[in-house]
Amino acid sequence: MNAPATIPPLIPENAPFSEEQRAWLNGFFAGLLAPEALAAHGDQALAIDGEDDGEAPWHDPAMPLDERMKLAEGRPLRRRLMAAMAQQDCGQCGYECESYADAIVNGTEERLNLCVPGEKPTLRLLKVLVAEKDAAPAAEASAHEAVPESQHASEDAAPGVYSRAKPATISFAARRRLNKEDSEKATYHIDFDLSGSGLTYSIGDSLGVFPQNDPNLVDDIMRVIAADPGTMIGDKSLRDHLINDVALGSPPDRFFEFISHMTGGERRKKAKLLAAGEDPDGDAATLDVLAALEKFPGLRPDPEAFVEALDTLQPRLYSISSSPLVKANHLSLTVDHVRYVIGNRIRRGVASSWLAEALPPATKLKAYIQKAHHFGLPDNGDVPIIMVGPGTGVAPFRAFLQERRETKATGGAWLFFGHQRRAADFFYEEEFDAHLKDGSLTKLSLAWSRDGDTKTYVQDKMRMESEELYAWIARGAHFYICGDAKRMAGDVERALTDIIAKHGDQTETAAKAFIASMKKTGRYQTDVY
Repeated sequence: MNAPATIPPLIPENAPFSEEQRAWLNGFFAGLLAPEALAAHGDQALAIDGEDDGEAPWHDPAMPLDERMKLAEGRPLRRRLMAAMAQQDCGQCGYECESYADAIVNGTEERLNLCVPGEKPTLRLLKVLVAEKDAAPAAEASAHEAVPESQHASEDAAPGVYSRAKPATISFAARRRLNKEDSEKATYHIDFDLSGSGLTYSIGDSLGVFPQNDPNLVDDIMRVIAADPGTMIGDKSLRDHLINDVALGSPPDRFFEFISHMTGGERRKKAKLLAAGEDPDGDAATLDVLAALEKFPGLRPDPEAFVEALDTLQPRLYSISSSPLVKANHLSLTVDHVRYVIGNRIRRGVASSWLAEALPPATKLKAYIQKAHHFGLPDNGDVPIIMVGPGTGVAPFRAFLQERRETKATGGAWLFFGHQRRAADFFYEEEFDAHLKDGSLTKLSLAWSRDGDTKTYVQDKMRMESEELYAWIARGAHFYICGDAKRMAGDVERALTDIIAKHGDQTETAAKAFIASMKKTGRYQTDVY
């Protein structure tokens, strides 16, 4: 079997260039001189049955699941399991995507429902892949799987180290709305007091919080199933379990299987189809637990069995929007309050509603820090940075700017921010103006999608200012994206590819190769969800 073609670095390390300049030139010449090899091997690793070259070309949160699995065809099981994850390395499961897959193969993790952003499609695919593992003879499986030892992030933690499974206690301090009253959105700046918690953090990190379900939603569920809220399950009441322990959003497949055992006829058929991932009535995507119960009225489940049929309520992660250098024992988040209408009922985001509406000041809550693995400022403050963060994606960049001000970084900082309307949705406007005045922010480019006749997004502003943007990249700027993984991040990368191709006089393949080299050297970093 031939090894994948590789393009060796063309600029020697003793050449009179900085590390960033050398990376730029290597990417440029590699793409220019060998586009065919890069097209064949730079974006996709060879799919070799039973072999693993260590590459993960599917590790892109903007890539659809079916495309990720196609790239992983023929790879060892652990790599296909990884490809089935959401590729966000968000840490909500207590792992990164790769280590979660490894732990499943090792047998140290039996739970397959921990990938929150992957939702049901990931869970269903993991079940299929694990069934393949269970069906394989043990000797054959061990011969094909050389799996690194993976442990849950909290296991064997040193004393004083907090994690998802060993959270600390912090205090909710205050909230303020960032939008004006006439905005279509409700976004909040939320402050926490870390005093006495033992938690410390760095910019780029995320805060994991353990939310509660809306008590009104819980009461509606108990009313529909005619359950006594005081029914004890273990040492907690049914109501306490539903508020604190189980997820009441999209029900797991086993919940519909559970329903199928309590009904019959056409209703049983529908429940079984839903359990198999089918959509008999075209409404599966709209069903939360309450809507599912209303779809099958008259059910009177045993309270303990009902709770066991639901998924565990998982923590939620938010990008931290403050620098610890500014105020000790203080941490901030920037949170969109998620609300939308389905039928005649308002649906509410679990954690965002809890943070935006439910918590009174001084409330104690469980939380932990999810460390950033590949998202942070360059060590050298002379290196320029370009940040693209529309909406709440601006959160870590507020922290970046605070940090750059405190450390007196001189490399220049350019922020692309966008939202719907400038008059209503310009988060942190006064703060960014102050950064512009003191020089910690060099340039601020704004994109408003509801002002005027033409919708303008951050990628459009990038194209409008492409020549200057290219000049920043050419002199070694680090490039950052935070926000929506499904559309925005891909649109921004396509815009940057076009800009590099145009102003660098390169082919599209060469521009993509250069961006790939930026990612490998840490000059292109994303925090997407």
